[in-house]
Amino acid sequence: MLLLPKLENLPNNFPIEGAVRIELIEGIPLFRASGKVQERINTLLDKQQTSPLNSAEEQELDLYEEIDDYLSFINRTVRNLYLTQNQSNL
Repeated sequence: MLLLPKLENLPNNFPIEGAVRIELIEGIPLFRASGKVQERINTLLDKQQTSPLNSAEEQELDLYEEIDDYLSFINRTVRNLYLTQNQSNL
């Protein structure tokens, strides 16, 4: 049985609308963070390179990492399901 990971929280400034975009890759819809979310992640990563993040920023970056892991899991699951269905149809 496939267990879907559970997200406990979203970052406080996570945009509810427009946070995720869908790309069509080889006929498979894949979920990616939007440009706005990517910009925020890059801002935090850039800051982290020059000075320590405060605790709120560290928590925010950790939550973005959880979201990325979640989207990656969903994308792998959808892709594997698609590939399994196509192999059984051959």
